[in-house]
Amino acid sequence: MSKRKPLIAGNWKMYKAGPQAAELANRLKSLVSDITDVDIMVAPPFTVLEIVAEILEGSIIDLGGQDLFWEVEGAYTGEISASMLKAAGCTHAIIGHSERRQYFGETNATVNRKVRAALIGGLIPVVCIGESETERESNQTFSVVQEQLEKGLEGLGSDEVQRITIAYEPVWAIGTGKTATTGQAQEVHEFIRRRMETAHGNSVASAVRILYGGSVKPENTSDLMAMADIDGALVGGASLDADSFATIVRLAMDVVGDKA
Repeated sequence: MSKRKPLIAGNWKMYKAGPQAAELANRLKSLVSDITDVDIMVAPPFTVLEIVAEILEGSIIDLGGQDLFWEVEGAYTGEISASMLKAAGCTHAIIGHSERRQYFGETNATVNRKVRAALIGGLIPVVCIGESETERESNQTFSVVQEQLEKGLEGLGSDEVQRITIAYEPVWAIGTGKTATTGQAQEVHEFIRRRMETAHGNSVASAVRILYGGSVKPENTSDLMAMADIDGALVGGASLDADSFATIVRLAMDVVGDKA
């Protein structure tokens, strides 16, 4: 039985301007105020981080950035540093999301630099890895995931790796309505944990949370969360609706109770 506390994280992506973000944050805060045994994090757009941080202050909901740059400061127009996220109230940073890889040139090497910057800046990196539909169909899932994992965490010590959260997100299941079967998801999560055990030992591998991301919604949450190596979810579209996201959190809490 896993003793890892589940994390349900909501990635708002490029949605929710000021008033909409405030409304969503207020509604979510009220809906999950009594939650126990599950950690919650939301990652709004940069422009509303401080608005949302103020609303969530004193609540059980943590705040995350959707990306960050690896330098501390400098002439990097349009970029955000770890210290800026921290100052805005963030505790987490999503790194290497498939949309960053697909549209903005993110590579395993830049993921590695960003992970280091997040750790130095006192943030918890949520490192995203996952294969495309073409890669899955050509039986490359495990080699792709292994390469992204190893190169993304290259050079980090076990004490640093233990502070990281991994999010497995099959690219073909993001925003498509498709979801990996519970068996497919568990198989990859177990593979990731085994690779981490090989690299960093059992205690680290047993402690690191591995989230599933890819069209997570209330209808599939319980089945996914029941899997031994799935420690939570990185939720996209369903996190934009407070009621749906709160339902996912409650379902995760129910599964924790069933496992206890």
